[in-house]
Amino acid sequence: MSVSDVTTLPDPDAPFVEDRRGLLWLCEREVVRFLKLWMQTLIAPVMSSLLFIVVFGLALGDTIADVDGVPYKQFIVPGLVVQAILTAAYSNNSSTVFQARSDRFINDVLSSPLRWWEVNIGLAIGGVVRGLLTGILLLVLGVAITGVGVERPLVLIVATVLVLIAFAQLGVIAGIYANSWDFMAFVTSLVILPLSFLGGIFYSVDRLPGAWEVVSHVNPIFYLVQAFRIGFVGHGDVSTWLALLVLVALAAGLSAWCAWLFRTGHRLKP
Repeated sequence: MSVSDVTTLPDPDAPFVEDRRGLLWLCEREVVRFLKLWMQTLIAPVMSSLLFIVVFGLALGDTIADVDGVPYKQFIVPGLVVQAILTAAYSNNSSTVFQARSDRFINDVLSSPLRWWEVNIGLAIGGVVRGLLTGILLLVLGVAITGVGVERPLVLIVATVLVLIAFAQLGVIAGIYANSWDFMAFVTSLVILPLSFLGGIFYSVDRLPGAWEVVSHVNPIFYLVQAFRIGFVGHGDVSTWLALLVLVALAAGLSAWCAWLFRTGHRLKP
């Protein structure tokens, strides 16, 4: 029996909010869950990224030449913002889904009248909101400290939405497949963080030797950084359309994977 087999059809005559009360409750639960620990879930990652801006941007920025006409203290802000967003979205959802599986809470959710896609949205929304709040806080502080502007706001908004979707879904997937807390720490420490730092946050890949520049273009997080940099300063190491196309492919692929897990009940069945 798949997850979708235990769901029931909604009452077509019920008001929209009434029909979605289960989804709204699950969304509220996931948001309240991380807001109760706001010092740890919001302030801590913002302060961590802010230290990079202070140390590398302000303390060392004057000794580093401008990158493509952009002051170094402003050049690093887009990459740090996107890193904070994706890390928050992933870590929130991987932990909440794994905890739900460990506590058997996920069984109650799956046996409820919620559709499979409502369960997916409900479990993922916490990471989306947490990532968005983290990004906004860091953006405000980054602009105030470095004076960086937002040259192409539409690109920045689209890129933010795609990053939130992609890494919120990745967090859900990791939480479903994880057998221990060590698995989530492994993905964060040995996959996401190295790819983030090798994605051009602190440098332009145009300055790398030929082979390393090619390797950088295989890194998906490189395109996330470029999309945000284009949104902030107006240009990057790749074209706007290529950066956004990779983000769309990443978000669509991870969403499809997540949908398959919930529709089939793979690794979710007791």
